[in-house]
Amino acid sequence: MDEQRLKKVSKYLSKHLRHQPDRIGITLDPHGWVDVDDLLRAVAAHGFPVSETELAEVVADNDKQRFSIVDGRIRANQGHSVAVDLDLPPIEPPAYLFHGTVAAVLPSITADGLRPMNRHHVHLSPDRETATRVGARRGRPVVLSVDSGSMHAAGHVFYRSDNGVWLVDHVPPAFIRLPT
Repeated sequence: MDEQRLKKVSKYLSKHLRHQPDRIGITLDPHGWVDVDDLLRAVAAHGFPVSETELAEVVADNDKQRFSIVDGRIRANQGHSVAVDLDLPPIEPPAYLFHGTVAAVLPSITADGLRPMNRHHVHLSPDRETATRVGARRGRPVVLSVDSGSMHAAGHVFYRSDNGVWLVDHVPPAFIRLPT
């Protein structure tokens, strides 16, 4: 599959497995899973046919590893705005995690911290390079350091999704280090 088709299928799946499953007539189970065959039938019925081979390639080759397939079912690994419980165990984070953003939102972040906005969790990256790529999606990236070790010691609960994205409910401003 060419890169353009890979990206298009990935975005289409993200939209429907994270945010609007009802738009194509699928129902996610409480943990975000849907039967692969049901998904393939639904996308075809809504004018966006995807083959099993294409689906497998998107899951295997997507650089962000957005999806998992297990036992004939698929789900998005994180980023949902619909109610799902990813059933991830709490885990101790590394001392520092990173968040990629853009300068325009820094005043809000310094005032309120990092909030999940329309998602269930704040997404944090394990390294600066990943955070830089995330921030670059919206313009010139600014990478924030998050003192996740101190947050954890203060009682904040962290999770790590299947694709390595770190999740937390909120990052208060006191734990955010702006670039110098």
